Amino acid sequence: MRDGHKVRRIDWPGASSGASGEGWRGAILFFPGRGDHYEKYLESLEEWHRAGWRVTASDWRGQGASGRLGKDAVTGHIEDFAIWIDDLAHMWETWNATVKGPRVLIAHSMGGHLALRALVERRIAPDAVVLSAPMLGFQTPPLPLPMLHGVAKMMNALGEPTRQAWKWSEKPGEVPARREMLLTHDRDRYADEQWWRDARPELVMGPASWRWVERGYESLRRLEADGAMESVETPVQILSTSIDKLVSHAANVRAAQRLPTGELVLFGEEAHHEILREVDEVRERAMDEIARFLDRVAPAT
Repeated sequence: MRDGHKVRRIDWPGASSGASGEGWRGAILFFPGRGDHYEKYLESLEEWHRAGWRVTASDWRGQGASGRLGKDAVTGHIEDFAIWIDDLAHMWETWNATVKGPRVLIAHSMGGHLALRALVERRIAPDAVVLSAPMLGFQTPPLPLPMLHGVAKMMNALGEPTRQAWKWSEKPGEVPARREMLLTHDRDRYADEQWWRDARPELVMGPASWRWVERGYESLRRLEADGAMESVETPVQILSTSIDKLVSHAANVRAAQRLPTGELVLFGEEAHHEILREVDEVRERAMDEIARFLDRVAPAT
């Protein structure tokens, strides 16, 4: 990144190996969610590559194998979400200069939040954006956003901001038993994540810090500001499930309505938070919806 911090990325070549990019369908840049790493999405990334896309994926600074920003190896900490926005803008700029055809940004959960904020702040200029279960609101008590933000500020003042904001499990480092029920109905795909965690322990991440929570609320307030989403001209597709227990489905629905060219793909009890890692029937529908959206708003040139 601009400040020298090293961030891990992975690249698939396009359909053509020529420098001119002839034969490429276009280019996709993908970012995962909080606590994620790109290994979890290799299946989707490979599928887009086989469809002719030049694909690049990256961990966020401080996640996956891109180092840590807190005081231990597992807490997800950040001093300000603006750091990630700067990283995204820098990667977009350098990546954009190396690819041909329509440029598409696809992001999941927290990655979706950061992608939308970068759009609002005009730090990136993709031809289309796809957000999978974006973190456009937290699953919290129905209190005003400023009040929730105030509570998070108080928790930072009462203790070390880098401390974990919620309990991980009874045994430190052990994945909570009910975590699978929050993410996917597909046991094999859930087990795949654990396989990578076992094979590459540096990928393991647990709860976020209280600073992350407070900065998350501050960033949400930026997106909720009058005229913020309404200023986005880029076509945006949002995939959201009504039973999501990690991010606010209602906030995602509102966002799709606020975005001038926003589109919403609705899922119900058949899909948990990780829509792109769900059972085949759900995942295939999601991938088909994404493909149709991109064919329409970012057609091959």
